Amino acid sequence: MTSIGGAEMVDWNLAVATATRLVRPGPDVSRDEARAVVAELRRHAKTAEEHVRAFTRMGTEETHDTPVLVVDRPGWVRANVAGFREILKPLLEKMQERRGNTPGGAVLGAVGGKVTGVELGMLLSFLSSRVLGQYETFAPATRDLPAAGNGGGRLLLVAPNIVHVERELDVQPHDFRLWVCLHEETHRTQFTAVPWLRDHLEGEIQSFLGETEVDPMTVLERVREAAQSLAGGRPEGEEDEGRSLVELVQTPAQREILGRLTAVMSLLEGHADFVMDGVGPQVVPTVAEIREKFQQRRAKGASRLDMALRKLLGLDAKLRQYRDGERFVRAVVDEVGMDGFNRVWTSPNTLPTKAEIAKPADWVARVHRRAEP
Repeated sequence: MTSIGGAEMVDWNLAVATATRLVRPGPDVSRDEARAVVAELRRHAKTAEEHVRAFTRMGTEETHDTPVLVVDRPGWVRANVAGFREILKPLLEKMQERRGNTPGGAVLGAVGGKVTGVELGMLLSFLSSRVLGQYETFAPATRDLPAAGNGGGRLLLVAPNIVHVERELDVQPHDFRLWVCLHEETHRTQFTAVPWLRDHLEGEIQSFLGETEVDPMTVLERVREAAQSLAGGRPEGEEDEGRSLVELVQTPAQREILGRLTAVMSLLEGHADFVMDGVGPQVVPTVAEIREKFQQRRAKGASRLDMALRKLLGLDAKLRQYRDGERFVRAVVDEVGMDGFNRVWTSPNTLPTKAEIAKPADWVARVHRRAEP
């Protein structure tokens, strides 16, 4: 990244070091148990690939060229920092150019980059204990973290978090691990079977970032607010008043782009939940128990601190995406079948709008136009 006086807007290495130092220890397992969990998750990922492909009627064996990585919490942190650095590069360069044009900008950059690195590291250490799995769409390959040859893509399964949740829910471990893999494998299938989807999503994100006109310190202040919540530094009673990071929308163009991004993410998350529930009864014997307990866990959330951070980071919106998207997919499949639903992947023009996510019949009417009698 272009730097001013050798300083970046975010000290990424410091972010990794901070998160790694602060990350919570995983559940207590022996070395042999850990090896067994890793091996089983890899087997389940392969099994899930076959089930998802058959259920969704998407992709072929040849399209699945992205690696599956079973990682610990520090490994998840390193992977996500690499992805953030890649996707945020244009915005941070723009912010840095602005800062460089102000008096003392180089000095502010050197100090601010380290402060932001520490605060980002605090956030990542918090999130690293909560993610079960993730398809990294914008994942540059590194020495320790391979990615797909087309410039990005890898599936991450966070072993300690999966073990932690299966113990917390008191569910059958083998079934729960396969159930998680079904959800994450659906995301891998979405991007590997639909070649244009990654570039389309990246284009939308870059268009959104390109429209950003906020003062650099405003963006950094959002990170600081989240970090202060983690440290208990936010005054009592202010948790529900903070704005989420995605609420930094300043222009009509950004609001329009954000609406499209919200619709796409609702589709992707809802589709993964739909597939997970559709395949589950055939291959996961205790799926009903797992689903019920997991839904209760999602709805209940955790601590007051968790709720504050969910709002600040926009994670409450992600939970709505699961619900709204799953309802959309189910309604469309009920109406036009799986093949009819799969027309959603034809082109960007057949993706649902935010309004259509709420009214699936409108998407069916638009995409499945029938000749008027």
